[in-house]
Amino acid sequence: MLLAGAALSACGGLVLYGVLGPGEDDAKPEHRTPTAAVTYEVTGQGTADITYQARSESGEAVVVKAAALPWRKTVDVPLGKEPIVSIVLGEQGGQARCALAVRGKHVRSATATGVFGRATCSGVLPRT
Repeated sequence: MLLAGAALSACGGLVLYGVLGPGEDDAKPEHRTPTAAVTYEVTGQGTADITYQARSESGEAVVVKAAALPWRKTVDVPLGKEPIVSIVLGEQGGQARCALAVRGKHVRSATATGVFGRATCSGVLPRT
């Protein structure tokens, strides 16, 4: 009887430890969205307003007002989001070229010319 009581106590202790004790199941895994390295580049002279997609799962864009050219930025973009860079020239006009590369490979380029000229470069990210 004493042996049965000891075994029952041991089992009860193990159950309580499993319920109350720390466990790896309590730790929530960190949510990581897969990304791809995207390089945005704007060449030309003077300044331009630049809007680009950065590492934001919500898809929000980053805006750089009156960026001095040439300008270059490499960011991680979540897979499933479309990498995009847009440029708008100012009232002085001129000419500027945007370019987009995904994981080091050129994807697209476009040229903006004239007063308030605009150009947009976008691409598709690989699935993996």
